[in-house]
Amino acid sequence: MANQFFWHELMTSDVGAAKAFYGAVVGWDMAAFPGALHDYTVLEVGETRGVGGIMAIPEDACAQGLKPCWVGYIEVSDIDAKVAELRAAGGTVHKGPELIPTVGRFAVVSDPQGTMFNLLQPEGSGMPPLERGTIGKVDWNELHSTDWESGFAFYAKLFGWSKTSAMDMGPMGTYQLFTMAGDGDDGGMMNESDGPVPYWMFYISVDAADAAVERITGNGGQVMMGPHEVPGGAWIVVGRDPQGAAFALVAPKR
Repeated sequence: MANQFFWHELMTSDVGAAKAFYGAVVGWDMAAFPGALHDYTVLEVGETRGVGGIMAIPEDACAQGLKPCWVGYIEVSDIDAKVAELRAAGGTVHKGPELIPTVGRFAVVSDPQGTMFNLLQPEGSGMPPLERGTIGKVDWNELHSTDWESGFAFYAKLFGWSKTSAMDMGPMGTYQLFTMAGDGDDGGMMNESDGPVPYWMFYISVDAADAAVERITGNGGQVMMGPHEVPGGAWIVVGRDPQGAAFALVAPKR
């Protein structure tokens, strides 16, 4: 899974409340990561298959004003080389590379437009991919950018991603689909000027959109958009958790 998003992590101001919310809304099983230097909860689907994590916002990031948010990790085979490529392509390294014992080396970085994401060179062999539509799996990675065309060129150069089809969204401009591994659409990119900073939005698979909306509102979250049907027949919901982190859900039915 090199050069692809493979892990998605919530950094939050209240770990306990976030665990309760996402456990109810998505249905993830949760387990403490053994031997962690700080409290880290692994989000699991199926037979204890980890797909992401929840942790408190680090003190240094909190001091710099970071608010609760989801961040994606892209797997790389040589993090030192990739960090050098990223800098040469106009990206920024905010932290690392640093070692996470028994996990691998990671770096906190951003693209030339300022969109944050992480790199990870894992120890040992990677995990096999999950089938699309698996409940609890992130099935869509969406870039909200100030300049998605330059952003795409950056990701294509560093990770080999390719454009697939594109949709004309009228006044909102073009929605460009892309593939990370060449075997189907993995996400989309669009320009958005309303957000405070460019960001990645991650869509988590759930059973049904209307039921998910009830779980969001019933557990203290907000529905920002949807349910909304998208091309292909899936239904999406964009929400905000009780601590303020934005997230999105995708379901095969309303």
